[in-house]
Amino acid sequence: MKIPEEIRRFEEAFRPLGSPQRAEGQKTYLKSDLDFAGVAVPDLRRIVGVWLKEHRRLTRDELVRLVRELWRRRLHEHRGIAIVLLQRRGGLLEPQDAALLQAMLRRSCTWAYVDAIAVHVMGPLVERHPQLGQVLDRWAVDDDFWIRRSALLALLMGLSRGQGDWKRFARYADSMLEEKEFFIRKAIGWVLREVSKKEPDRVFDFLRPRVGRVSGLTLREGSKYLPPAQREELLEAYTSR
Repeated sequence: MKIPEEIRRFEEAFRPLGSPQRAEGQKTYLKSDLDFAGVAVPDLRRIVGVWLKEHRRLTRDELVRLVRELWRRRLHEHRGIAIVLLQRRGGLLEPQDAALLQAMLRRSCTWAYVDAIAVHVMGPLVERHPQLGQVLDRWAVDDDFWIRRSALLALLMGLSRGQGDWKRFARYADSMLEEKEFFIRKAIGWVLREVSKKEPDRVFDFLRPRVGRVSGLTLREGSKYLPPAQREELLEAYTSR
């Protein structure tokens, strides 16, 4: 596969679909310093879908080389295509590719990229290869809050199904509970909220003894779907602390 040629094919497909108005709105919404062509996400997904039908025998090596080159570029749509490719063909990835995902996360600087990679690419990779929990352990104490957020969110999908590594998440969340960073507080609450849909007692038992340390944002988000009595008890304890 000639990577530059394939990227040109993507560009030929998405550039006519761009809108200057949408580009401006996307740039403002994501608070990004990248360039934007203003292509809608459904259009990017469709373009990638057509491309994948023509490349049914895509290999791991080709996927990694293509994604790495797309991510190196400064156009939002290139990065969007890279994420969709990883979401659609993430099953080709191997444990060593966690290093590529970490590098991508470090260059993301926006929740939109970070969440897509952490939840939908790294998450399934960790589920297939549990030894990558050691990588998440390093992420959870990284200086970059986006990497710490990714450690939390990589556990989201498994936990939301009533499976996953609750002990690891609880350990990460407990260590980050008093952080001031909005995106950390939000991530902890997000995971707790999803877990509570199947296992409300687990979430209540996590939050109740920590109500003196937890942020209001995390508490409101994490208790959103708890039974009313549990939610009211937590909120009362929080307001009276």
